[in-house]
Amino acid sequence: MNFNEFPLPEAIQHKLEALEFKAATPIQEQAIPVALSGKDILGSAQTGTGKTAAFSIPLLTKVMNNADVYGLIVTPTRELAMQVDVQIRMLLSLKSKIRSVVLIGGASMDRQMQMLSKNPRIIVGTPGRIIDHLNRNSVDLSAFNFVVLDETDRMLDMGFSAPISKIFDHVATERQTLLFSATLPKGIQNASAKYLNNPTRIEIERTNSAGKNIKQTTQFVNKEGKFDALVKALSQHEESAIVFMNRKFATEKLAKRLKEVGISASAIHGDLRQNKRERVISGLRNNKFRVLIATDVAARGIDVPHIHQVINFDLPRQTEDYIHRIGRTGRNGANGLALSLATTADKGKLEEIDELLGVRTPSPSIKRGQRKMSRKKPNSQSRWRHKRKSRSKAA
Repeated sequence: MNFNEFPLPEAIQHKLEALEFKAATPIQEQAIPVALSGKDILGSAQTGTGKTAAFSIPLLTKVMNNADVYGLIVTPTRELAMQVDVQIRMLLSLKSKIRSVVLIGGASMDRQMQMLSKNPRIIVGTPGRIIDHLNRNSVDLSAFNFVVLDETDRMLDMGFSAPISKIFDHVATERQTLLFSATLPKGIQNASAKYLNNPTRIEIERTNSAGKNIKQTTQFVNKEGKFDALVKALSQHEESAIVFMNRKFATEKLAKRLKEVGISASAIHGDLRQNKRERVISGLRNNKFRVLIATDVAARGIDVPHIHQVINFDLPRQTEDYIHRIGRTGRNGANGLALSLATTADKGKLEEIDELLGVRTPSPSIKRGQRKMSRKKPNSQSRWRHKRKSRSKAA
């Protein structure tokens, strides 16, 4: 479907035309009519499929058509909240009287309170900061009757189940709720039963599939050889890349080492101040450096179209995060590369990832590498068995 086939306000249609939004993506084609009809939605789709517009367009339509509609969008990360707000502002004309405000940690609380005092019709925020405002009585959510939970599986992984529950205690009882998630673990199903009313189920692609235009490879290395393998992989492709690690301060160390060998890099993690994080992301978008070293705070919510390669320096702690990591490349139909640098200790995690993706591995060459590496350092149990066998023969 084209966007001009949806019953949208003329102001939004003009904006969509100006932005050259013509054909709707599958999630938009299915979700927009359902949301416009007033029904709740339980939707699953991978990152990069157009989910933001799928809920932003119906929300803005309802806000424009009805002065009693107020929208609340809850996201797991600051970056995603800002990204959603940018798209909402893009769809609003400069003369629009509809105000939106972003409530995220690391930003000025006083500034946010000032914006809230102007009675915004749309709030976009992270659970922690929204709760901060509720505790200060600086926000009243009782009129908010259009609620969106975006990347809900990620929010539950980050421990936001209780804050989300508290937020729903404060929003309007009579409301429309849209819940989007890339995966559907048990926690999501419980949340659906708790917060949604007879929702329409929308699923785009297989929930656990990775982009078919992303070439995925695994390279087995010793722990000490990871850095050299990383440098080689980055040297083979001159385009922008994201390298994922599991520990915050290790990202800054790795970025420094890459700079020392002539590869422009910067790091991002949860302990950075908000203005610093914004500068890093802006630098990546504007090609001021080539390689972003990141923890999973960047696995969702950073939309940089020109990322050609994703490298897992560490395999993710949560298996599902593998999909969200590699989803940073191969955006909008472009081809992308995903490389995992693994040690023999990662075999179990790789099998979990393969099970999630529904594929069979490892290849014979990988198994040969595993055997070769394991022969270098036989474990103590193997040595004990060998000695025991020798003694038996001697006896």
